Amino acid sequence: MRRWLVLFFLGCAILGGAQQSPAPTPASPTTAPKPDETVVVTGTFEPLPLAEIQRSVQSIDVQQEPLLFTSDVDYLRLDPSIDLRERAPGGVQADLSIRGSTFGQTLVLIDGLRVNDAQTGHHNLDLPIPLDSISRIEVLHGAGSTFYGADAMGGAVNFITAPAASSEFRIRAGAGNFGYNEERAVASYATKQWSESLVGDRSFSTGFMADRDYRNAAVSSETYFKSPLGGTTILLATADRPFGANQFYGPFNSWERTKGWFAAITQDLGTQTVFDFGYRRHSDEFVLLRDDPSVYENNHVTDSWQAALRRHDDLAQNIVLSYGAEGFRDQIDSNNLGHHGRNRGAIYAAADFRALNRFSFSVGAREETYNGARGEFSPSASAAWWISSKFKVRGAVSRAFRIPTYTDLYYSDPANVGNPNLRPESAWSYEGGIDWNSGGRLAFTATGFRRNERNGIDYVKCPPGSLFTNGSCVASPGATDIWHAYNIDNLNFTGLESLVRYRLNDRQEFDLGYSGIYGAQQSLNGLVSQYVFNYPTHNAYAGWQGSVGYGITARTRIGVVQRYQRDAYPLWDFSIARDTGRIRPYLQLTNLSDTSYQEIEGVAMPGRAIIGGVELVLLSKKR
Repeated sequence: MRRWLVLFFLGCAILGGAQQSPAPTPASPTTAPKPDETVVVTGTFEPLPLAEIQRSVQSIDVQQEPLLFTSDVDYLRLDPSIDLRERAPGGVQADLSIRGSTFGQTLVLIDGLRVNDAQTGHHNLDLPIPLDSISRIEVLHGAGSTFYGADAMGGAVNFITAPAASSEFRIRAGAGNFGYNEERAVASYATKQWSESLVGDRSFSTGFMADRDYRNAAVSSETYFKSPLGGTTILLATADRPFGANQFYGPFNSWERTKGWFAAITQDLGTQTVFDFGYRRHSDEFVLLRDDPSVYENNHVTDSWQAALRRHDDLAQNIVLSYGAEGFRDQIDSNNLGHHGRNRGAIYAAADFRALNRFSFSVGAREETYNGARGEFSPSASAAWWISSKFKVRGAVSRAFRIPTYTDLYYSDPANVGNPNLRPESAWSYEGGIDWNSGGRLAFTATGFRRNERNGIDYVKCPPGSLFTNGSCVASPGATDIWHAYNIDNLNFTGLESLVRYRLNDRQEFDLGYSGIYGAQQSLNGLVSQYVFNYPTHNAYAGWQGSVGYGITARTRIGVVQRYQRDAYPLWDFSIARDTGRIRPYLQLTNLSDTSYQEIEGVAMPGRAIIGGVELVLLSKKR
């Protein structure tokens, strides 16, 4: 009841402040964004220019030089705060985390709609949409439950599509070592009132070692039209990804196949109200021994529905009230996990204040209930002060939570067992940072952060010669333990993230990024952790991208990662392509240093690889 009163009095205070404002004050420094400014929608209740955001947010343009990138993972590596743990190239069952969180503590969105998998966080990056359908990727660093609800404890990654801006038809084909080949196609048609975009891609590899083959296929349709109500966007997408899973879950030659379906509609109801609806279906077929499926096999199907009604009102020239309600439903049908379902509902309210062309302040709160009884209250506050037109300081505090996945609760196999008594995770996050921009040539951002986590969910086991019993290890000579889902009472993470961007001219740009994290935890009484203590203590990269003349563009990235209690390893990638004309060849080289490395302990990654191909632009006509 106390939480509902907080939301009520927050709204009353905002309305009272608006009534007491005697006259409009001058607009904030960048109220009306310039044509070349980046406007973001992640980590804010209403779209804002990136320079106005009070949180640590990065926007990545996916449509800029797409021939230089192979998958969404390549783009995500441009953010040093993101930790990506692949099990194979092309994002095959890649785990994603931000600021030392586990993969289940990062929320993944498509156009602001949740696509986190209720079965397991291992599938959160199993996106049902092709890469060419994505316009940009926005990354919110730090807790985001006030904005999006459960799971956004470390942050949120929003994959944003966009209606077709031109009529075009292009196809692409390439090949490489390890039996790799790829094909992509984009067809779109656009007018002032209506547009349609069809995108499809496929990639295949025989694998760099036995039972590490994979096949990715995805297709999407995005329709946009205007009506008297406002704009309507309809997105339909599906993907199919079978892959060899040798070493993924232990010393087994496993095999797995995932399929995904996604449907979403966004309807503007005037200029201040938006209705969203999304449906996601995901299936997972797992075979422990590929050459003998009868030994052990799992089949899981999850269905998720979500709907939201959002509105904002300008109470005064410098005060905006945002509020809304959301509903969620997910369920699973599994031969291992059983049949389960749960409902969630939420309301939120937030206010954004601007004053004196120098200061902004936002406060918000969200109440989310699930299973008809339990509730989670997620407040947040953030502020920014422009010391000058080029220099800004900012800070934020927020609370986030995560509900256990069905795998956390109910899974059981010869190496792992869930725990139906797990408690939800929660965390308070704090951050403070600076942003400096010289005017377009040189930019620098740095953020210090801390996350105090309670009831963190991990898988633990006892060392050889003991077994996990009632939360501790009990001696059992000769015994070998398995992994158990477990709540860790107290986890604290402190870190620093920074990014320097230097634009040599309109055609070339250099980046330097670094993230460092220190984790502290309660004593685990001899237990061994599987996921929580695999975070990167240091993650750094240097990158360059630009044009070298004659329509040729190139990029290179050298990154170094050191994980907790493990040795550092370097990775060097290089790509070059022609980005003009109807015939556009490209060449992509990964792991040029031929580093032997593992992003998931025990799962080997490939050495040096090369992909070459050509894109044909058969039609290109601006609207």
